This record gives sequence, structure tokens and C-alpha cells, in this order.
Amino acid sequence: MRQRAAVLCGAAVIAAGSVAAVPAEANGPRQAPAAPAADLHWKKCATDDYPTLQCASLEVPLDHARPRGRQITLALSRVPHTAGTYQGPLLVNPGGPGGSGRTLAGFVASSLPAKVAAQYDVIGFDPRGVGKSSPALDCVPGHFDPVRPDSLPDTPDVEQANLARARSFAGACGDKYADVLPYIDTVGAARDVDAIRAALGAEKINYFGYSYGTYLGAVYAKLHPDRVRRLVLDSVVGPDDVWYDANLNQDLAFNDRHRAFLAWVAEHDAAYGLGTDPERVEAAWYAMRTALAKKPAGGKVGASELEDTYLPGGYYNGYWPYLAEAFAAYAVDDDAGPLVEAYEDFGALDASGDNGYSVYTAVQCRDASWPRDWDEWRDDSWGLYGKAPFMVWNNTWYNAPCAFWPARSRQPVDVANRELPPALLFQATGDAATPYEGGIAAHQLLRGSGLVVEDGGGNHGITLSGNACLDEHLAAYLADGTVPRGDGGTADAVCPALPDPEPLQSKAASTSSRGSALHGLLGFRG
Repeated sequence: MRQRAAVLCGAAVIAAGSVAAVPAEANGPRQAPAAPAADLHWKKCATDDYPTLQCASLEVPLDHARPRGRQITLALSRVPHTAGTYQGPLLVNPGGPGGSGRTLAGFVASSLPAKVAAQYDVIGFDPRGVGKSSPALDCVPGHFDPVRPDSLPDTPDVEQANLARARSFAGACGDKYADVLPYIDTVGAARDVDAIRAALGAEKINYFGYSYGTYLGAVYAKLHPDRVRRLVLDSVVGPDDVWYDANLNQDLAFNDRHRAFLAWVAEHDAAYGLGTDPERVEAAWYAMRTALAKKPAGGKVGASELEDTYLPGGYYNGYWPYLAEAFAAYAVDDDAGPLVEAYEDFGALDASGDNGYSVYTAVQCRDASWPRDWDEWRDDSWGLYGKAPFMVWNNTWYNAPCAFWPARSRQPVDVANRELPPALLFQATGDAATPYEGGIAAHQLLRGSGLVVEDGGGNHGITLSGNACLDEHLAAYLADGTVPRGDGGTADAVCPALPDPEPLQSKAASTSSRGSALHGLLGFRG
């Protein structure tokens, strides 16, 4: 995931239980000793959007197996409950790995029905290594500064240039954080969640996670099923794909989503002038890519940066009108200005993005084994490229440091769970970042869970984003635990997707400001 603030559409500045069922370190996490109890001192940290937001910090062990050893600090946020009926803390996570969750607490508390939100302390947190937590990782500041080598390694020199960047990033992380990297992973973050629970004085938590946050929640639930009261997972990580296979599956799904965007551009030829044939529009997009590989727009937007700019459209179709405007300006009017602006809005990384990428690689490379033979990466990537050229190689290089990662990998956690109370899952059928099949698999592994499907939807992160049908299921579950029950089919409830946006020139053009705010907080690459 790449984390950055949303810049358009009015966005805000985008899991004492036994773990006997979890195998030993070779196959999963071990039981960790309890850390000493801690007190939280909440202070006001209000913003214009979230005037009741409070902040605190919590020290937790770097290594939870040594609770009195070196301590690190987690940054927390809270919107306190105001109702007489109190249902406990609701911990929220935006995904990543590497996403900051402190602002998400304010967003969730203000987006849920007021009567529901008032019954919870909504708790946000920056996971270990992230944001205001300390230490905050930043392996190579400016690693994504433009102009990078073309992601498509069509010559040995281009491939070696990209490989050198990946090796250098992994080496820099190892040099800078050798004592920390062995503990930056999902199991460590899940143990931090339990430390937050203890510091809040709660016997059980409620948890609401998006994207990677669904895996974090499922891992916490595996560790402590008796400490979970309610569990909401939106846009669910495929439990069998952590993490190499997940990225290969994403490549295919993002190509489909990018083609859906290009077909939408063709439907609105009157606005963009790129033709009514989706294949012609697609050819124009790749011609733009070829031209930028030779002459980057504004000295900033080469082929790799173009891919970075258009990837967010695969996460949220509310960005499509802006991306289409930039595409048309370059391809039709020979004006690169809007494309440079779109890159700065959607593709460029700031310091928080550098931090997010450092944590992303640290967690993913540690969470699971990755191929160490570069030939396997090359063969898999070229094998997919013919089917899905949009993001294959960009995604490969994004994850390539894991081929050279200096910290030993653990095995993924088997999140199958028969001890949980009923969980509620949300999944869009056309989600590219966490494809639909992953939501189905998680639904089957979490006994008693309910699956709500957004039929025809392609966005990633679908609740609290403008779809009233989805939000009604979420509110009912948080209000009294109601889980929809289907008739034996894949889904327990189905909601129709929202319509795609209209071009900006249309009087009907609008995107959900709530949806834009949410996707600014969720970021990309989750």
C-alpha cells in the first residue's frame, strides 16, 4: 500500500485466550507472556473535521516474548463514546501494511449512524513502525522520486537498474533497522492490538479493518478468539495468498479494473475525445506510456510514474474523471500539465509515503517466504505480462526487495477459526486489490461469519463510502450483532453497486465526498 492524503472531492487530510490451535513458530505464532499493564493519558488532538478526537501513546515490547525488554511506542487516537449504553472499544485499521490509522478513528466515528457510534470508543492506532509510532521506519527517503527506470525490463540494462534499486532498498533497511526488522510483522502488530486492549481495560475488543487490516484482524482473532466481541472485515485478504501469490493475483485483477476505466472513458467520448472503441482508447493509453518512457512529462512523469498515477483508479472509481481529464489533455491536446498535476495528486510519495512503503516491505517480507531466486520472479512476471500488462512489472519491482530481505521470514498464520463469535465480511465482486475469491475463502474459514457482497462493484474499501445498503448491514451488526444469513449460496446478502461517476463537465458529475475521504485514508497498494 502507498499512503498519501486525499487531495480531491473534499477529502480529509488517504483482532487471557489460549492459542493452542496456533502451531509453533515454524508454522505460526507462539504464545507470548503478558506485558506489564499500562495507563493511557488522553489529550485533545482535535481537527476541524474531527473535533472530539483525542490522542495518547502506549509503550509495548519490541519483542513480546520479552515483555520487559526494549520498548517501542504506539500512537493511538480515540473518539470517546457518549451514549449511556457502552459497547466497548472499536479498534479500526486502514490496511497497508504501513497505513496510519489515527485519523481513521475520526472518520469512522463521524460516518457511522450517530446512535451507533455513540456506543463505542472508536480507537485508531499507528501500527509498529508507522507514522507517529516510534521508531518510524524510513529505509530510503525519496526511493520513489522521479524519474525511475522504466518498470518494463525490455533490455538487460533496464532489468539490472531495477534490480539494483530493489537490492539497495533491502540493504539499506537491514543496515538501518537490523535490530527492529525481525519484529515488524503482522503477528507483532496483533500482539500490539492485545496490548492496546489491556491498556484500555477491556476484556474484549470490537475490530473493524479494511484491506490488509482484515488479515491483521483475522490474525488477532486466531491468537485471542475469546477476546473478540465483534469483527468487521472489509475487502478481505485471501487467507491462502500471503503474500507472493496475492500480488500475482492482483496483477490480473488490476488489469481488468484498468480496462474497465478505459471502457468508461470510451463511453464518455463526448467529454474526452479518445474514441468510442475501448480497444482504441486502450491503445492510446499505452501509446502515452511509450511516449513518456522516452520523454517524461514535466521531467517528472515517466512510464513508471504514469503507472503509479493510474493505479489509484483501480482502487476507487471516484478518481476516474480526474485521471481521464489528464489522459485526454496529454493524448488529444498535447498538454502535459494536467498529467503532471495528476501524478502529484495520486502518484507521488511524500515522507509519510516513504514510511508506509518501508513498513509495507518490512511486514510483507517478514510475514511469509518469498522466492529468493530472481529467475522465478522473472518467469512469473513475464508469464503474466502477456495477459495483464498494466501493473505486472510495476508491482513486481514494488515487492522485489523481498527477494533480498535481510530478516528471516516466518510462515503465514492459518486464520481458520471455529471459536469466534460471528464476524461480518464485506466484498466487492470486482475488487482488484483483494480479489473476490479471497473474501469467499475467508468466509468459509471463519465459522459463523456473514458475507455481504457488493454485486458489480469494483472499489476497494466499500463500507462507509456511500453505499447505503452496505452501511445498513454494518450499522445493524455494530448495533446489536445482527449477521445476515443467506439460503446456502456464496453470499448471505447482496447489495447493488453504486453507479460509476460522470465526467467532470456534466452537471451530474459528483463523487461521494465520504468515499473520497475514506480512500484518501486507505491509500493504495493494500
